[in-house]
Amino acid sequence: MPTAKRLKKSDAKSKSRDAEPRPTIADLEGESEFAQLARQHWLKPTKRTTRVKVKNDVLKRDIWDVLEKNGFPYKSLLVLEGLQTLESYLWPGYSEDSSNFHVLLIALITNVKAREKLETWSIFEDRPAEFESFFTRVLSMCLDHTLSMAVRTNLLCFIIYAFQSLDWSSVRNKCASLVSIGIWHNLTESKRESRLAQNPSPKKAWRAAGKRYDSADDSTKARLRFERAWLYTMTLDFLKLLYSEKRKEEHVLYCERFVEFISDLLSQSPTRRYTNTLFQDLHILPALRLSPMFNDEDNGLLRDQYAILSHYFYFTIDDYTGVQHSRTEAYDLHCAELAKLQRVALRHFKDKLTVLALSNYGSIGKRDELENLLEALTDEEVKRLATLLEFRTEYPDSVGVLIDRPFLTEVLLATYEKRKTFQDVVRDTSILPTEASLFDQGLLRTDNYDGSTPLALPKLKLQHLSVGDFLWRALVLYRCESFYGIRKDISDALRRLRPESKRPGDTTFAGFSRMALPISRPSILEVVPALVGDDKPSAVNAEVSLDVRRLTDNIRREWDSLRPDDVVFLVAVDASLSKSISNGGANTISEAEKLGLISVRSAEISQIVDDKGKSIRDPTAYFGGQNRSPTRKVQLKLDPKTYKEDMDRVSNGKPDVYERINLIVRRSGRENNFKPVLESIRSLCLSEVPLASWLYETFLGYGDPAGATYKHLANRIAKLDFRDTFLDWQHLVTGLPDKTIEPGDDVTESFGPPYMLESVDRPPEQKTAKPSKKRRRDAEPSLIAEVETYKASTYKPPNTGPYPVDAPKLNSVRFTPAQIDAIISGTQPGLTVIVGPPGTGKTDVATQIINNIYHNFPEQRTLLIAHSNQALNQLFAKIVALDIDERHLLRLGHGEEDLDTDGSFSKHGRVESFFEIRDRYLKEVNRLATSMGAPGAHGNSAETAGYFNSVYIQPAWAKFQEVARVDDSSPALIIEAFPFHNYFSDAPQPLFPPEGDREAVIDIANGCYHHVSKIFSELEDVLPFEILRRDRDKANYLLINEARIIAMTATHAAMHRTEIASLGFHYDNVVMEEAAQITEVESFIPLAMQKPEGGQMALQRVVLCGDHYQNSPVIQSLAFRHYANLEQSLFFRFIRLRVPVITLDQQGRARPSIAALYQWRYPNLGNLPHVESMKEFQTANAGFKYDYQFINVPDYKGRGEVEPTPHFIQNLGEAEYAVAIYQYMRLLGYPASKISILATYAGQRALIKDVLGHRCAKNAIFGLPKIVTTVDKYQGEQNDYIILSLTRTSRVGYLRDIRRLTVALSRARLGLYILGRREVFEACYELRPAFELLLKRPDKLTLATGEMWPSERIQGEEDGTAVPGEATMEGVEHLGQFVYEMTSTKIKQMHAERGLSVAAGSIEQELKPVAEDDGVGYVEASDEEGEDDVVVPSDGIEPAET
Repeated sequence: MPTAKRLKKSDAKSKSRDAEPRPTIADLEGESEFAQLARQHWLKPTKRTTRVKVKNDVLKRDIWDVLEKNGFPYKSLLVLEGLQTLESYLWPGYSEDSSNFHVLLIALITNVKAREKLETWSIFEDRPAEFESFFTRVLSMCLDHTLSMAVRTNLLCFIIYAFQSLDWSSVRNKCASLVSIGIWHNLTESKRESRLAQNPSPKKAWRAAGKRYDSADDSTKARLRFERAWLYTMTLDFLKLLYSEKRKEEHVLYCERFVEFISDLLSQSPTRRYTNTLFQDLHILPALRLSPMFNDEDNGLLRDQYAILSHYFYFTIDDYTGVQHSRTEAYDLHCAELAKLQRVALRHFKDKLTVLALSNYGSIGKRDELENLLEALTDEEVKRLATLLEFRTEYPDSVGVLIDRPFLTEVLLATYEKRKTFQDVVRDTSILPTEASLFDQGLLRTDNYDGSTPLALPKLKLQHLSVGDFLWRALVLYRCESFYGIRKDISDALRRLRPESKRPGDTTFAGFSRMALPISRPSILEVVPALVGDDKPSAVNAEVSLDVRRLTDNIRREWDSLRPDDVVFLVAVDASLSKSISNGGANTISEAEKLGLISVRSAEISQIVDDKGKSIRDPTAYFGGQNRSPTRKVQLKLDPKTYKEDMDRVSNGKPDVYERINLIVRRSGRENNFKPVLESIRSLCLSEVPLASWLYETFLGYGDPAGATYKHLANRIAKLDFRDTFLDWQHLVTGLPDKTIEPGDDVTESFGPPYMLESVDRPPEQKTAKPSKKRRRDAEPSLIAEVETYKASTYKPPNTGPYPVDAPKLNSVRFTPAQIDAIISGTQPGLTVIVGPPGTGKTDVATQIINNIYHNFPEQRTLLIAHSNQALNQLFAKIVALDIDERHLLRLGHGEEDLDTDGSFSKHGRVESFFEIRDRYLKEVNRLATSMGAPGAHGNSAETAGYFNSVYIQPAWAKFQEVARVDDSSPALIIEAFPFHNYFSDAPQPLFPPEGDREAVIDIANGCYHHVSKIFSELEDVLPFEILRRDRDKANYLLINEARIIAMTATHAAMHRTEIASLGFHYDNVVMEEAAQITEVESFIPLAMQKPEGGQMALQRVVLCGDHYQNSPVIQSLAFRHYANLEQSLFFRFIRLRVPVITLDQQGRARPSIAALYQWRYPNLGNLPHVESMKEFQTANAGFKYDYQFINVPDYKGRGEVEPTPHFIQNLGEAEYAVAIYQYMRLLGYPASKISILATYAGQRALIKDVLGHRCAKNAIFGLPKIVTTVDKYQGEQNDYIILSLTRTSRVGYLRDIRRLTVALSRARLGLYILGRREVFEACYELRPAFELLLKRPDKLTLATGEMWPSERIQGEEDGTAVPGEATMEGVEHLGQFVYEMTSTKIKQMHAERGLSVAAGSIEQELKPVAEDDGVGYVEASDEEGEDDVVVPSDGIEPAET
């Protein structure tokens, strides 16, 4: 069966599956057919107290028939889901007697929830028996050929979703039985016996399964037979469809989904273990490759899926043990297979296959050569050879697929050819884009992804086959996501430039983009010859000229600020070609190609020089000079591999792409770090991946979920010093409520801090056998002891010196029991996962963990990672405030300049700080020498100071100690012998108290010597910096040798991983803040930033702090976010895997009433005492009746939400309302710094800023609020008063993701005022708990006039009770007029106070009330917005900070 020839034609089906329209509030609340049905049957206004009764005729006639008639439109299914059909009707009314339509509707709406990323399986948890019955019926219906192909596809989607949700025990139990050893009953007998004989693990499982079957009753046996035949039958149906003569598009879609299903099964070890053997036996890959459907030119997606399936099918891993084979082991296994082929050939086909039997492995491992050797056999002999090699030679007759000679030949060739390992593929993968990779059909399919079809992408799931497999998936997905963003940026720049052509080959640009400039063709300056053993140039240097005369000052600075190694894109555009393309070119073309894009080449900046060749290193200084040049020459490094391929094409007569380049495009620095990150991931893929052995199984998702926690590790530390963690004995006892605290052997009663705790629990049991790879998540981790017991002891802290500056900085936070539990776990070795709801102090916990590690383990080094510079700086500022020597702190990355501390903690700042320390301490050395009468220039350098210490200080101290050690030495004699009286003459006096006893005197003396010795120890640390000459060497020495707490963002770690590891950098601990917002690969890289020593990693602790109920990592493309699950964080995956977590359970940020709005997400979240007792939390918000309120905003100027450009959503009514509230608060005296305005979309943020600029910016009475930003950007921040605009009026939008709602509601401390459309949000099932609370209060803004900030009124419940001066605002115009009148009065008052007359009409000129005819209007997205105003394609979600 030869492969059919395919035309080079773009994938027809990828062309536009345009996103179907989404339901609006009218569909859910209006008079639509389904809305009326819902109100009649399950959304009745009266409360239901009886069990739901489902009427089959309603299901069939009013729901199913309507859906089926219209082809199951997704909008209709969304309407049913939005009407709570599943939660309120279908599932409560389900029983074993329910109709098939009932089952199908449940499956359909479950698929909708899965596609929308909504909570699903929890709905079924309360009725496990019914769920088992329902799931079984779904499985049966999957095999029902009387159902339409569309319905069967939906059922298959349900099964796919179930296998992606194995963290739910009810789902896992049903899925596990479908992929158990029982499916091997369907193997050919010879294959099964061979596999059982080769591997003891399957053999044992096979026997156990047989015993289970033999002992079962008849009904159980029937169920077991069905389960073990289900996957086999489904696969045969799939094969039948592949070869069907009458193919329809719905058949192709089903097959695409089935390939997705098989890929999913093979990509996780528990589902792969036995299924891979079955699929091998059924020849899935050869059958797929030879099928007519595969070779149909329109089915490009199926061919792309084949590549993903092939990767998993042949992945070099032991299916039964889960161990990944090294390249050598994989090659040895391949050779063993070839040896078996040769033995069979020699024994049974000696006459015809002697050459094959005697050939070397390299020869017969090549497809062409092996195919030539097999041509000598007849058809029957080929079949006999396949039988002897244990291959299946026929399918059941019902399949209708003939296994003939071409088929068997393909099976043999696919089995025995030598394939590239995934490492080989990774090595050859380019990480710099060209037009071919940017506009690849597979990538273009992701543009309009809506969940209706699968994609040819790997997925990040609950478990990984191996660390290498995880890194391969991460590389593929991160590369695709990066290229997606690059293509969008280039397309956007082209759209703004508006290329035009008046004659062929001549392109001009009528528009403008700040991110792109027209250029003449680049000049190739140098092509450096290839290195030995390489076939491409070692470097290609080029240069382009930029004309910057037309650029404004700020844009010119941006171009001048391009740094070495920044990536830019050289683009060839021919506008004359755009017309021919748009008039009938290929089926699927991008916007950029329509505009005439021909080619894209990536280049890295070497340097930027002016027309005189002067390098522009400091754009600010250069720009301020007198001799500014109107042109720039940008020296570039081209990709050598791509350049060689281009030149090879030129030598074959193809045009030179560099001759046609006429545009250079840049990207903002925040998005343009893709190359170093991809290089880091690729280098990890190609290395022996370093991961600590104690964390390995937990990371992959196998073994005991609690196996990496300190209670289960052999190196648990029995005794730890908790220093200032506990404030007093009462805190110690109440902070460990579930543990027994016993005083140590040397004390009999309570005592003060510091406390050392010694665990007296029994040690963990030794493992007698290697733990199984099989996942056992149902089992709860066993406790070491029912009640843990700690023995508490104390010690006298050493005296650190007589000066106030010598006193250690102590913790003052009274940690809660949950926080203490987290601190204890984080201080111990192992994995600690801390869930920190809003305001629960997870940053304080992380800080104390770092403090404890720093003092308990002085030789260990800690890597501090955060998602954003902002979070990292907050954490770092708290660390600086603790008793940690600043010498040991280092902050890497570009966010250090925003750090609100006195010192500089960057690498170069730290080096400078060392020299400042040196100068300060050398002065002290001189003063010390003078006080001791020691002649000489001892304070010239750190080196001379060291000599002074060894010659003068240490002998003097030794002499003093001799006197102090004599038992009968009196205090007076010891004081007299003290050698540093003169030096400490400026310390608080008296230095030695007259009545002090001997021990007190010696303690003070030791403290003084500690102060002195610290001078010389710090100078000793400075000594290498005096010797080293290059700044780079000094900075690297600081990183490798001096710093003990190194902080950086996750993105910085990903970008510089290779560089840092190559320096020999080693660390022992990783503390990760905001871990739920960091992608999985960016969480992994900080765990692998060092090289193993002796095959083992030094990593001892991993502490992850985060909150999976708040925002996940930001991924721009919906396809990568939802289909590939790239938004999954390692933190959230650990939670899904049931890794033990410590949840902080008391918040201290917000008023209890405001906290109640999101406490339903955290069932055990309480309030710290201070939020109930402190005056600021009890006092009402001046001018407002309520401390929080939802304010309904109707259409303004006849409009609600608008979308001036795609995904740039705005609502002028809410923007005006938000600004009016802000103005009102400012008039009452609220500080602007205490007010933040948040929007749910970037477009609304831009509009609010525009309204503020129009009404407030130039008026000193108002000024601007602290910040106007989006909810996503404000995670981790807080303010006293929040004004929130929900923006949407047609549907809920992405706020239906309750993680975003949680963030939005938890930013305010004292006041929260939410602007939105009531009927849109109150109808949303997911948001109901919060909006039920919000809507208990009136939805019109209620003011308490006559008050000024701060108010003295005590905030009550205000349930119907009027407050003095109460006034209700009917709308934005009403509030606007009210604010206008207040402002007029305020201005008159100010003028009167200054003795100024008020001219008639002057106030009206200065102010303007909000009105329908107001000139303020909508704004459009522009590429001239700053970095904080990036508009992100998708649904308004913004890129993460780097």
